[in-house]
Amino acid sequence: MTALKIAIRHKPFARADGELNAIENIEIEIAPNEFVAVLGPSGCGKTTMLQIAAGLDDDYTGTVEYAAGLKDKMAYVFQSPTLLPWRTVRQNIELVFSDPQAHADTIASVLEAVGLAGSEDIYPLQLSMGMQRRASLARAFVLRPQLLLMDEPFVSLDETLAARLRNLLETMLAGNPASVLFVTHDWREALSLADRLVFLSPGPARITGELIVSLSRQQRSNPVDLQNFRDANAKFFQPGNV
Repeated sequence: MTALKIAIRHKPFARADGELNAIENIEIEIAPNEFVAVLGPSGCGKTTMLQIAAGLDDDYTGTVEYAAGLKDKMAYVFQSPTLLPWRTVRQNIELVFSDPQAHADTIASVLEAVGLAGSEDIYPLQLSMGMQRRASLARAFVLRPQLLLMDEPFVSLDETLAARLRNLLETMLAGNPASVLFVTHDWREALSLADRLVFLSPGPARITGELIVSLSRQQRSNPVDLQNFRDANAKFFQPGNV
């Protein structure tokens, strides 16, 4: 069974010197509750692919297919927290509901889960970057998504904070299983989270390989085990792929 199938034949971008083909012949299928991480060099088209998967970009040749009802249960986490600065944390999360009061208990529960209980009435610019990222996760999970699209959500954070947020993501997924398409340029992050890795070439992006991550949960938290797994699969981690 497939939760999400992406088939992008051609994705153009107009430039002053002519058309640029950003993506070429990419096919990715994700099973229910599978976590797939997409790696590739900066600017190769990872974010563009994710935006196409989310329905935010329809200027391409190809198809995106969702399992029945899945598109209505999809959440997107951007690189930047994208919180409205004139709304409090709670008000930012309430935006996803037509009747927030009917979901007050759910909102409170998710804020508790991400460690923001007591910070509901604070404005985003008063929060640390880590707290803003947690608020973004809360906004995504409050909908109880079955499909989660994530665009380098922990980029530019120091490793200690990024590790805490990765652990939080795993905890949230344990309570709310979902299919995940996760874009990153960090191979350690990908190995610590994903069931399967998909590698993209420099633009125009093409798939250069796929790798099942056969590591235990304990191994995923051990830097030595991550490095050993990478070394054992070195052909996938060549310059230009990560």
